[in-house]
Amino acid sequence: MIVYGASGHGKVIIEILESISAPHIAIWDDADREPVWEYPVQRPLPAGELVNDQMIISIGINATRRKVAERLGSAVSFGTAVHADACISKRTSIGEGTVVMAGAVVNADTQIGRHCIINTCASIDHDCVLGDYVHISPNATLSGDVHVGEGTHIGAGATAIQGIRIGKWCTIGAGTVIIKDIPDYATAVGNPARIIKIKDTEK
Repeated sequence: MIVYGASGHGKVIIEILESISAPHIAIWDDADREPVWEYPVQRPLPAGELVNDQMIISIGINATRRKVAERLGSAVSFGTAVHADACISKRTSIGEGTVVMAGAVVNADTQIGRHCIINTCASIDHDCVLGDYVHISPNATLSGDVHVGEGTHIGAGATAIQGIRIGKWCTIGAGTVIIKDIPDYATAVGNPARIIKIKDTEK
């Protein structure tokens, strides 16, 4: 598996791959970087050149992760990385490029999109639907039947009650308690959540 990005986030993904005894781990980065532990950091192949190994994009910023995935296109096959200590329902679907960290719990009939991050000890209950490029931060909780739109970032320790709809490319602050739906491109903070800004687009 190729880990694209020699960052702190990349270190966590490397340890996920180690936890499941991935047979080969390589690290790519666009910049010259020191090795990460025993793993040398290599420059990527030229754009458009076919990549034989599967890849995970280890970039925490959702919009940047999408740009990299789109740039790589069909030349790359994306894998998934689910930590051995995560608890994932067998009735959950997980899209390509998605990573699930240690201690995360994902319950029955949840659908997780492509290139998502389900971070350490996040809890996602039954029948949730997460769009592509979503990031659920450490210790965040989604109750049952919560829908999260593409590119949205749910901050550390945030909570959404059952049945909530959160739009695309939103930012939900750490510790926020969501008891009402959140529209696209909104930034929401506080307990209960209040919207403090709405962007025109995700750009």
